[in-house]
Amino acid sequence: MLDHDLLAQIWFVLLGGLLTGYAILDGFDFGVGMAHLVIPRSDRERRLAMNAIGPLWDGNEVWLVAFGGALFAAFPGAYATVFSGFYLALMLLLFLLIFRAVSLEFRSKLEAPAWRWIWDVAFAVGSIGAPLVFGVAAGNLLSGIPLDARGEYTGTFLELFHPYALLVGVFALSLTMLHGVLYLHLKTEGELEQRCRQWVGPLLGIFVVLSVVTAVVTLLAVPGARAGFATSPAVWAGVGVGVLAIAGIPWALRRGRAFLGFLGSSVTIAALVFLFAAALYPNLVPATDPQHSLSLFSVARSSAKTLSIMLLIAGIGMPLVLTYTAVVYWTFRGKVKLGEHSY
Repeated sequence: MLDHDLLAQIWFVLLGGLLTGYAILDGFDFGVGMAHLVIPRSDRERRLAMNAIGPLWDGNEVWLVAFGGALFAAFPGAYATVFSGFYLALMLLLFLLIFRAVSLEFRSKLEAPAWRWIWDVAFAVGSIGAPLVFGVAAGNLLSGIPLDARGEYTGTFLELFHPYALLVGVFALSLTMLHGVLYLHLKTEGELEQRCRQWVGPLLGIFVVLSVVTAVVTLLAVPGARAGFATSPAVWAGVGVGVLAIAGIPWALRRGRAFLGFLGSSVTIAALVFLFAAALYPNLVPATDPQHSLSLFSVARSSAKTLSIMLLIAGIGMPLVLTYTAVVYWTFRGKVKLGEHSY
């Protein structure tokens, strides 16, 4: 049987994989919503944008559910701290996700322009708010949160929105919108496709600038990030992969390779999740006082046998999730078309 610490590390990697899948798949959903009031200019184009993600968005959120379930199953101590200390923030996130889902389903129930505009705005607000909250959460984890000796959060809701966390949140928004516009460029035709292509350059420039600013501030403010660069060649490899993926986006679009451009943003997200995990390791929930940080070894299930059994269950469940995702994306491949049952 594998020892406890090794099993905890394996579960940490599995959490990273689930988070990567969710960030890539639901990331372009959010990006399409962020662009909803800006790039599509007519009711038909907004319907096309919604139908580009319509068959996919709810399946993409399976990855978030799986991430939460894996966190609870393998690291109950971290789950308890996060879900109790960040209760208001999580309720805000849940509200935004529900608001966005309802907007998708309700928009086309009436043909009245005012009705559709209300739900267009709601769709955009939910799509902007959710990745902002995710980014702020990442910023708080990177910088450390105030925990007491029992692992309980001692701060307030408003303290979560400090300058560094907001910077990471805005950075997440820039990447999400770029990712979504690249997806729209891949899935649409005609004027909407060309307009998406025109937006990629400015969005890429904003993302690169925010990447540099966020990286510099992170290296100055986050000890774990500096330590990773000093001790792990894998961190430098992650940076290199991310830089090459970003550089590949304009190269792909100049050659008319829309899928490769979208793949570039997907690889960039994967590289950033890897760097995020490397900065946290070996902690799951870093504290402002390092003595109170929750390491993955201390908050993992106490029994190696329990972790082994759950790993077996994950080995059965993960291929099912991957198969489901692959089948759905293969079924709805190609350019989006409006039909009788479209949004």
